[in-house]
Parts: sequence; structure tokens; C-alpha cells
Amino acid sequence: MYDEKVIEHFRNPKHVGEIENADGKGEEGNAKCGDIMLVTIRVKDNTIQDAKFKTFGCVAAIASSDVVCELAVGKTLEQAMALKEQDVIDYLGNLPAIKIHCSILGIAALRKAIDDYRKNKITGKSKKENKSGA
Repeated sequence: MYDEKVIEHFRNPKHVGEIENADGKGEEGNAKCGDIMLVTIRVKDNTIQDAKFKTFGCVAAIASSDVVCELAVGKTLEQAMALKEQDVIDYLGNLPAIKIHCSILGIAALRKAIDDYRKNKITGKSKKENKSGA
């Protein structure tokens, strides 16, 4: 059912976890399927230096979350915002049609993390304040 690349990213995700004092956080979920994703990013000089994810979901949700982070690291914020769901699907090689929505969730969480970073940068909110919710 799943391509070997999907299984590899599910079994051995490289970007699983959460960045402490992240520069940006984005969460996306789908009540229909129960998948929930959190993406955290570290940004330096307008470039994503690191990205991590925590995902509650199926094989495709976990694999696509890992790929979203993989694709984002090293990209400028603008390049990362321009990533499309099809980029995730193409990277994985093949996703069953019923699981395509998982790639959409990962991209949406990444975009929310970038928006959060930009909002925090504009407001001058520090990472410590962001973490505490103040």
C-alpha cells in the first residue's frame, strides 16, 4: 500500500521532536481523520536552520511531517512558504489517494510556524515569552 520511501520516513523520521524555545510554532489538525501536527522552526538570517515535528496520526501523516521538515531546512522563509503539497507527494514517491490530505496538513503547519515567527519578530516577542504564552 505504501511506497518504501513513505515507510522509511515513518520508521526512521529524522526531524521528530520539538525545538525548545522555537522561533516559530504551527499546529494543524483534521478532525475528520484525527491527524494533528505541530511543527517548530529555528530561523537565522531569514533561513530555516532546523525544523521538528510532533504528529499524532497515521503512517502517511508521520512520513509527510518528516518530509515537510526535510524540505524546509535550508530554505529561506519565502522558499519554505512556497512549498506545495505536491512537493511532499513527489518527494515521497507515492501516497494512496485517501492519504493525500496528510501532506496538506504538514504544509499548513509549516506555514503557520513561519507566520508565528514573523508575528513574533514584528511584535518583538522573545522566544521565552512565546514559550510561556505571555
